[in-house]
Amino acid sequence: MTDADARNLDAATSDADSAASVSGSGSGSARVPAAALAADLAPTGTLRASINLGNPVLAQGTPEAPGGITVDLAREIGARLGVPVELLCFDAARKSYEAMATGRADLCFLAVDPAREAEVAFTAPYVVIEGVYAVPRDSALKTPEDVDAPGLRIGVKAGSAYDLHLTRTLRHATVVRGAEGVDTFAEQGLEAGAGIRQPMTAYAAAHPEVRLLDERFMEIRQAVGTTASRSPETVAFLRATVEELKANGFVEDALRRAGQDPTLLAPPA
Repeated sequence: MTDADARNLDAATSDADSAASVSGSGSGSARVPAAALAADLAPTGTLRASINLGNPVLAQGTPEAPGGITVDLAREIGARLGVPVELLCFDAARKSYEAMATGRADLCFLAVDPAREAEVAFTAPYVVIEGVYAVPRDSALKTPEDVDAPGLRIGVKAGSAYDLHLTRTLRHATVVRGAEGVDTFAEQGLEAGAGIRQPMTAYAAAHPEVRLLDERFMEIRQAVGTTASRSPETVAFLRATVEELKANGFVEDALRRAGQDPTLLAPPA
């Protein structure tokens, strides 16, 4: 072997090792060096991740000291790419989405929804949560189907996954948007309020005049996303990484550390 051949072999081996360190279990990014993926996903040299503190299942704490599954995922992805991570915290999903759509963030953690998929390349979900209704305790409403009736009004958090879903699927009831679905429901005397099961359960426990409808009205599939303009290799890397972290216990452990139910883990893609 000539010296030139040896140098070429060393370079190829180095690239392969670098790619393997970031490719997870998928094949789509297996031949792409970490540096190339990082340049595409984090062009500023820092991975900027938008964090939605408005969803207490996914993130907790303060903008200065956030925690939770989405924070852990952002840091793990940054570590695999070999870049620092900046956490941009917001109080609503729509603001988190807007940060990425306008180029202020590289990565987001949002529910998969057709209204977002034109702009966002999503992984498969890492967590599945449920949307449920709160109603007055003496309400005759029993099922989600009962809520979709003429003249009924449903409070929702503006721009949330359940706002998008209900806006698209309701046939008769009216969506009333506000800062928080249950607050809008209570303040305006609406017939129902929509939200995520875990915080809605806590709200109902603190407000005896309210009860939840047991049956969910939707599944909320929480996924990692980036702009659809990213390379196919970058998207494949994110998808493979999420699947690996679901399979190796990372997601369940992160949920436990955050005080959340590890059975929220999404099934394999």
